[in-house]
Amino acid sequence: MPTPELISVDDLFKLPARAQAAISPDGTRVAYLAPWQDRLNVWVAALDSDAEFGADALRVTADETRSILHFEWTDDSRWLLYLQDTGGDENWHVFRADPQNPSEPAVDLTPFPGAMSVFELLADPGKAMVYSNKRTPTLVDVYEMDIATGELTLVAENPGTVSGWPTSRSGELFATALTSDGDVELLQWETSTRTLRSIVTFDGADYTMGLFPITVTPDGTGIWIGSNDGTDHTRIVRVDVITGEQTHVDSHPTYDVDPRACVYREMPQPLILDRHSRDLIGVRYLGERQVVQALDPQFAAVLENLEKLSDGDLNAVSSDLSGQRWVVNFTHDREPGLTYFYDHGTGESRLLFGSHPHLTAEDMAPMKPVTIRSRDGLTLHGYLTLPVGVEPKNLPTVLLVHGGPWVRDSWMFIPAVQLLANRGYSVLQVNFRGSAGYGKAFTKAAIGEFAGKMHDDLIDGVNWAVDQGYADPERVAIFGGSYGGYATLVGVTFTPAVFAAAIDYVGISDLSNFMRTLPEIARPHLANNWHLFVGNPDDPEQEADMLARSPITKVDQIRTPLLVIQGANDVRVVQAESDNLVEALRARGVDVEYMVKDDEGHGFVNPDNVIDMFRAVDRFLAEHIGDG
Repeated sequence: MPTPELISVDDLFKLPARAQAAISPDGTRVAYLAPWQDRLNVWVAALDSDAEFGADALRVTADETRSILHFEWTDDSRWLLYLQDTGGDENWHVFRADPQNPSEPAVDLTPFPGAMSVFELLADPGKAMVYSNKRTPTLVDVYEMDIATGELTLVAENPGTVSGWPTSRSGELFATALTSDGDVELLQWETSTRTLRSIVTFDGADYTMGLFPITVTPDGTGIWIGSNDGTDHTRIVRVDVITGEQTHVDSHPTYDVDPRACVYREMPQPLILDRHSRDLIGVRYLGERQVVQALDPQFAAVLENLEKLSDGDLNAVSSDLSGQRWVVNFTHDREPGLTYFYDHGTGESRLLFGSHPHLTAEDMAPMKPVTIRSRDGLTLHGYLTLPVGVEPKNLPTVLLVHGGPWVRDSWMFIPAVQLLANRGYSVLQVNFRGSAGYGKAFTKAAIGEFAGKMHDDLIDGVNWAVDQGYADPERVAIFGGSYGGYATLVGVTFTPAVFAAAIDYVGISDLSNFMRTLPEIARPHLANNWHLFVGNPDDPEQEADMLARSPITKVDQIRTPLLVIQGANDVRVVQAESDNLVEALRARGVDVEYMVKDDEGHGFVNPDNVIDMFRAVDRFLAEHIGDG
């Protein structure tokens, strides 16, 4: 296969032409995201039209500052609700857009400065539950919202322990909370007494990110959750809200329920619900690729036909209230995204759009699932992407480390991976111990192993790539964001001889400072993840161990060329994490590149900033492991 021409950073990272389509409940229109003023906004187009899809589209939002990433139709197809923050500060506001009057400005329904609000739609299409910490920063309360007027009615005040409020479509309210021992408790809100009644308690050490997924059954008598009680892999059970008894609903013999939406809002939820009844009709599982299991005969027939539309993995799905008309999106390693319409009643299907029509799939590099043996015998899964048209031998290589750490890499189109492969680098992604989706024991194998065996797994991956002949050991770079940024800094402080270049993107340099500066709303809920896996900075002995695992205490070891990238409004990994590292290096006379964007948070969103960042990445890697 010939070597493809160089693809510009601008072409790979420009906004999609269209993305994230969702059919209206009445089945007549499709809402989707498309650019306006170089920001993604919500547009609505007719589904049944003689013209090409989108030719009659109307823009219903006008955000010039920051792209919109999450929206939903109300069940009567009257309104669109969406979330937006300010410059990446994660103080989400709930906005209402009017598809019948697209020229009307969107309305901020939660105009509370400094507060975070998210919503969940109720069966009454004029109502939504809103969860907000406007009363006090550390506690999320529950309000019922009248969507048309914006009126909020307090439903439940947080007593101080609640971390989440699952709600049924008819408004029955439940809660998840941490006990004093760090266990996870499931409770029911008693409206008459305005108190919480305990249903069941789970071992907190088994639920690193809390109960996920969690959805109340339509009748409010049960709750579907992802459970690994008595098993290694996460399956779906129904918890009886009266007795707490767990009943098996669905499982996969070797895969966990897809964990990605636990962290990434843009990923589809693992539970697929009927649009009208809200019954559970499908469950997503994740191995090397995604597997969707149907729990309903009608959806099984729909699913069979949907999966014929593309050889990619089924991503976002939406249907009308009848369950006959569907709009679905597929993710693929070489294809940025294809969105189809399918009518189950007529059998009609057609491609609505591709997200990046200017890119050619044949020019993209395939992601190959790989299995690596760790030095202590664990099986590590990951992906290797090799450049197209280049002999896969002795290549400059980028070890790309995912964030979390309790998430995982998966088979999908990743612009950063394609940029690197297009430049002639092999790209290795290793799901090191602690990554989600490989069973409870694999996740818990990371307890106490920050800068320890978690990092050994990454080095074992590099050694595997060298031994297989793919990677040139003298030209290996490490690049990661969030936890991956921490792993990058660990790489250049604990194992500096391995890497010829390093890129730290919103990464942690000081584990104790990171935990102390997390948003107030997050700090009460660290017992089962950061405190369990790393330590509690309020304990002097544990803090000392955390500092020993923190790159900030080992900056004298850094001799690898380093690029640091940070968002000024990051509330998870605050700018001081990068500032302190860069200042310490410069005080030693070490030349370190540092990029800070004033209008970004924990991960860049605005395309001008994303493009600026990857131009710097492209140039930096070319200088240090490429051909210059």
